Amino acid sequence: MRPNLTKRQREVVRLLSLGCSVREVAKILNLSPSTVDNHKTAAMARLGTDKVALLTRWAIKLRISPLNDRLTPLEKRASGRKNDGWN
Repeated sequence: MRPNLTKRQREVVRLLSLGCSVREVAKILNLSPSTVDNHKTAAMARLGTDKVALLTRWAIKLRISPLNDRLTPLEKRASGRKNDGWN
């Protein structure tokens, strides 16, 4: 099974899988939190899950977010995070 996610859904899934909140994803992608939440909900529906932990597993399985993936310096700066990914 290879779910067909849009480019934006893939971006949102990647950032969520790195531990970002919806607000942080919104800051990074310059979107409103409600738009990010809509992309998250649509991606989760396409992947058949309602849990972010399973969304993360899908991100790894689909190679949206490799195990060694981290936030880029720009993403960290935009989100206001001091750490990248799960650190």
